[in-house]
Amino acid sequence: MTQGAAGIKMLPRDDVSIGNGGQALLRNRLRPYQTPSLTRSLAQLATSVLPFIGCWALMVLSLDISYAVTLLLAIPAAGFLVRIFIIQHDCGHGAFFRSRRVNDAVGTLCGVMTLTPYANWRRQHAGHHANWNNLDRRNSGYDIYSSCLTLSEYNALDRRERLFHRLLRHPVMALILLPPLVFLMLYRFPFDTPPDWRWERLSVHTTNLMIAVVLLALAAWLGVGTVLLVQLPITILAGIAGVWLFSVQHRFEHTLWVRQEEWDPELAALQGSSYLRLPSILKWFTGNIGFHHIHHLNPRIPNYRLEECHRHFPVLQEVPALTLGAALAGGRLWLWDEAHGKLVPFP
Repeated sequence: MTQGAAGIKMLPRDDVSIGNGGQALLRNRLRPYQTPSLTRSLAQLATSVLPFIGCWALMVLSLDISYAVTLLLAIPAAGFLVRIFIIQHDCGHGAFFRSRRVNDAVGTLCGVMTLTPYANWRRQHAGHHANWNNLDRRNSGYDIYSSCLTLSEYNALDRRERLFHRLLRHPVMALILLPPLVFLMLYRFPFDTPPDWRWERLSVHTTNLMIAVVLLALAAWLGVGTVLLVQLPITILAGIAGVWLFSVQHRFEHTLWVRQEEWDPELAALQGSSYLRLPSILKWFTGNIGFHHIHHLNPRIPNYRLEECHRHFPVLQEVPALTLGAALAGGRLWLWDEAHGKLVPFP
């Protein structure tokens, strides 16, 4: 073994391969990377939350200059909010701090900023990791981004059902209009949360209460109009970017969907999740979410160590890779063609 960044003991290169059980061995090899660094976690928290608050304050001040300037400032503010969501995401996997209590506390506070009920989102997201790429264990349909119909299932729908299915998944609807509504409206209600998920349902209401307290305090200080003019464009931009990022990591032509008897968690991670090549600045703002194949292989690895894993294991560089342009084109792929083993557009 050799000593790597942040004191991680790095294993010899090229000692694993995909296939013949190699992916399970690779998952074990990644375990040394799943120990969070308190220094790096706190630094990422500070470099995300503090600049977000700074951008928010500058947007308030810019209202006296021009709303065009305010909207320009909303772009970096939304970027920092996406980064805060990635921290919340890592907390939900128990990956950001060693203590579960600290993960849950930080995740809950991040959820107030991202307008997301942390505990409810965490449990539903765990279901995504457990069932992704499994055609026999697909979600009920509320989350259009984590499921898909097969081509034959779509063709079996009647005309009205096909039309509704297509309209809901049109790129303008699915990737621009719906994402802000998810954060602004749908997350305010436990509409798709099972009745026996009592703690998760409670988290929706407690998150709403905390959001209301913060917004009312800001409205009393700055005025309702000011708060809306600042917060709404941030939420809209961050919602669009965040939903697209999570969707595109699995929605590419040669991804993998299989039936239960063929489903394997490691193979689903490596062949059903992409490596999205992003420019360095976007990689920073998105918390390395582009290394999504590694995240699905071991979700306990903090986002700031994903790139280290990618560099250290050449086999991880052989997964389906997407450029930013190819990822943008993936918004039209919604149906799984079982006969040809690929995602296809609507006929």
